[in-house]
Amino acid sequence: MSLVLSVSGSPSASSRTAGLLRHLDARLAAQGHQVIPLDVRTIPAEALLGADFGHPAVVEATELFARADGVVIGTPVYKAAYSGVLKALLDLLPQYALTGKTVLPLVTGGSTAHVLALDYALRPVLNSMGAAHIVQGWFTLDKDITRGEDGGITVAPATAEALAHVVDQFSAALTGRPVLAAAS
Repeated sequence: MSLVLSVSGSPSASSRTAGLLRHLDARLAAQGHQVIPLDVRTIPAEALLGADFGHPAVVEATELFARADGVVIGTPVYKAAYSGVLKALLDLLPQYALTGKTVLPLVTGGSTAHVLALDYALRPVLNSMGAAHIVQGWFTLDKDITRGEDGGITVAPATAEALAHVVDQFSAALTGRPVLAAAS
C-alpha cells in the first residue's frame, strides 16, 4: 500500500498526542500501510532551534517526508496554535515538502476553545507546503485520551469511533478507493 509518516509535534515524552498517533498508526498498519513514526521531540533542540539544515537528524526527517505518500501530523494546542517544536521542524523542511502528499492533521487540546487551531493555524501551513490533499482533520479533547500505567492509551468510545472514520478517510484518499458510509 502506501508509506505513511506519522509525525508527533509534542515536546512531551508522555504525550497524549504521541500516544494517540501510535494508536492510529496501528489502524493504518492493519489496513496494509507501512507507517513510520517520527516524534519531533527526538530531534536535537540545537538542530531545530539553530536551523541546522545539515544536521543528520534534520536530513533524515527531510528524507522521511520526501519518501512518504501520506503524512499524519499531530500536535497539541499551545497558545491557540500548533506546538513550537512542530513549527521548528516545518520551518526546516523544503518549502514544498508536502507536494503530492495526502495529509491528515490531528490536534489535541484541553478545551473545545482550541478547536479552531486545526483550521486556522495548522491547515494553512500544510497547504502552503504544497499538500496535494488535506483530508478532514480532527480535534480530540485531552480528557478523551487516557494513558495507562503500561504507556498504552485508551480513547473514549465516541472519540475512537470518530477517529476511526477520519483515519479510514485518510487511508482511502491514499489508495484512491471510496470510503463506505458508517453504519448507523
